[in-house]
Amino acid sequence: MDKHLAFRGDGTFTIVQFTDLHWKNGDPEDMRTKALMERVIAEEQPDLIVFTGDVIESMGCNDPLQSYRDAVSVAEQSGIPWAAVYGNHDCEQNVTKEQLMNVQLEHSGTIAEAGPVDVDGVGNFVVRVLDSLGATAAALFFLDSGAYSEHPSVQGYDWIRQSQVDWVRSQALSLSEHNGGIAVSSLMFLHIPLPEYREAWDYGVCYGHRYEKVQSPKLNSGLFAAMVQTGGAMGTFCGHDHINDYIGELHGIKLCYGRATGYNTYGRLLYQRGARVIRLRQHRQGFETWCRLANGKKVVRQRKHSPNRFSRA
Repeated sequence: MDKHLAFRGDGTFTIVQFTDLHWKNGDPEDMRTKALMERVIAEEQPDLIVFTGDVIESMGCNDPLQSYRDAVSVAEQSGIPWAAVYGNHDCEQNVTKEQLMNVQLEHSGTIAEAGPVDVDGVGNFVVRVLDSLGATAAALFFLDSGAYSEHPSVQGYDWIRQSQVDWVRSQALSLSEHNGGIAVSSLMFLHIPLPEYREAWDYGVCYGHRYEKVQSPKLNSGLFAAMVQTGGAMGTFCGHDHINDYIGELHGIKLCYGRATGYNTYGRLLYQRGARVIRLRQHRQGFETWCRLANGKKVVRQRKHSPNRFSRA
């Protein structure tokens, strides 16, 4: 927890979330993705850029390491701090998470860390955001949500492991201890949505679109419960499901999808690519968020969804 960022003089801290680029070999669709990212960065002027997984589609890359460098080059060249977590498509073929982490660490702009060796996954780390007096005013957690289940009786996607849950709990408690026993407000970034995303849609009021079923893991290993119990968690941000962008809330924590960014993968007719923007304000609980679309439109108010029996995944 050595690296840190800081609120601006006006008390704001803005994050742009890009997700599911599925970058391959720099073909025309990748160039459209690059142009979109450049426009969003120019419009939003963020303090941090976060890629929430599937930065590349490794099975379609001639050279996954170079593809990864090309995909993150927009962030690096902007001079704005950035980091990426891993998705299920980043390391399917001819590349490992460790190799991609080394690529991240080649760049001067990244705030990423490989994370503790005794914690499952690669790239589990937390970064503090300091206020004008140099005190920790917020924390940003980055988590490796895995790829595919390797358990023969469990189909589908991987789940957050117990070592990660324990690590998140210990980091949150450490932040609290250094903050006079008061939980530090925090956000979490990962690729695969937690099972609670489905619960929030099925049983609560949400805002935004759910054009595909929530592809969360079949096992719930308790990360969300740990976040509720330790306190401070304000929201989680994921990708993975390209045509979902809704926000729900459960037990005081907002469960947020990003807006899929990449053109080199599936989408939906008339559903524009884009990015999610998150704005924190110093010493103020909660956050503001909106979507910035490829056509430049800023979407602050998303359509309301109320639960009904036909919507349940």
